[in-house]
Amino acid sequence: MGTFHFSTRSLKNLSGVHPNLIAVVGLALAQSHVDFTVVEGLRDMETQRKNVASGVSQTMNSKHLKQSDGFGHAVDLYPYFDGSVQVHAPEEDFKAIDCAMQAAADTLGVHITWGGSWKSFVDMPHFQYEGVK
Repeated sequence: MGTFHFSTRSLKNLSGVHPNLIAVVGLALAQSHVDFTVVEGLRDMETQRKNVASGVSQTMNSKHLKQSDGFGHAVDLYPYFDGSVQVHAPEEDFKAIDCAMQAAADTLGVHITWGGSWKSFVDMPHFQYEGVK
């Protein structure tokens, strides 16, 4: 099991994210064999517009935006090693994060979706909260 913990930046980036998703991310980090960081959680509309314009996102209905319950329902997680965020990490590292996230979600009874499993727009760092099981 990992001995990893959230950095101040990751904690800040979880601000405004649904508490159930925060719990999943926290348990996943504690159990992961790959250290990871929270690069983004709740996103404002201006940032979303820029992401769509640049092709980073394909929708203005992103789960990163504040949802009807007042929380963001998505996080972007990247492997973290050698003292930095690994944006271009091997797919295996993202799959290891997904494995930890899915196990944590199952333990907590939370349903999540991994953007790495999407067919039309593969988004390896993206995880979104879908509700409780």
